[in-house]
Amino acid sequence: MHKGHIEILEKVRSELPTDELLADLADLFKLFGDSTRAKILFSLSESEICVCALAELIGMTQSAVSHQLRILRDANLVTCRRAGKTVYYSLADSHVSSIVAQGFEHILERKEGEK
Repeated sequence: MHKGHIEILEKVRSELPTDELLADLADLFKLFGDSTRAKILFSLSESEICVCALAELIGMTQSAVSHQLRILRDANLVTCRRAGKTVYYSLADSHVSSIVAQGFEHILERKEGEK
């Protein structure tokens, strides 16, 4: 094997996360692989929203939206706060906001390139 290849392999191997961390990363991206969850995440990147408003926006029942929010909350992608009887949801942090924004930007770039 070429000496340059050996150096590259050693460098990458030393930086490569464990299989467990890579599996966690793959699981994170799977959560973005559902169009309903993607719609919820995009909506929450625009504003904090309650379940009833999200349900109307997305055209689903509150129960179905709550189920998706539970999945996203369990994955630490969204957070909630209670105001009286109403629960408001928002993105958990700037990392989630960046993933949504950069993913959408990537899609738009690709669409522009197809024109």
